[in-house]
Amino acid sequence: MSFIQRRRFLWMCFLAGLVLLGLTAAFANGTTLARLRFEELAQQSSAVARLRCLGSEFHWERGELWTETRFEVLERNKGLLSGIVTVRTIGGISGHLHSHVDGVPIFRSGEEVYLFLWERPGEPYRVLGWAQGTFRIAHNADTGNESVTQDSALLPLFDPRTRTFRHGGIRKLPVEIFQLKLRKALQQEN
Repeated sequence: MSFIQRRRFLWMCFLAGLVLLGLTAAFANGTTLARLRFEELAQQSSAVARLRCLGSEFHWERGELWTETRFEVLERNKGLLSGIVTVRTIGGISGHLHSHVDGVPIFRSGEEVYLFLWERPGEPYRVLGWAQGTFRIAHNADTGNESVTQDSALLPLFDPRTRTFRHGGIRKLPVEIFQLKLRKALQQEN
């Protein structure tokens, strides 16, 4: 093998390695969430509400990028919430820098969600269980019906009881049934 052939071969190996590394990074999920049952979300949350996203702001704090999203409260199911609520999540966008943590919800202006929230005194609310405590509302333009899908329905969650990863969660559940399920879970708390 000549010097040129060897050099070409090494470059090809190097580039193939870079491609494999890039593909691995693109498809790897670094966050492991322990599964919370719906009843546990209801019991452990400080507040539960149907909210409409008004917009987000990003800022740096202690070397981390954070997003603070403001919501209009449309319906209170648990807790004392004012008309406008601020929810803090880790990650966000600052210039050309995008910081993303798997399982952390990202909200869009105008969308409606049910959120299970918890709070620390003196700080904005946080979403309990990240994707597990986020339920997005979809509106069917043809029928006028609304359905709810839990963000974590697409994520593999670790179930400590069975010690396995599995997909689960609420998908396309009519809002009326979701509200009944929520009321039942909140009544079990009392």
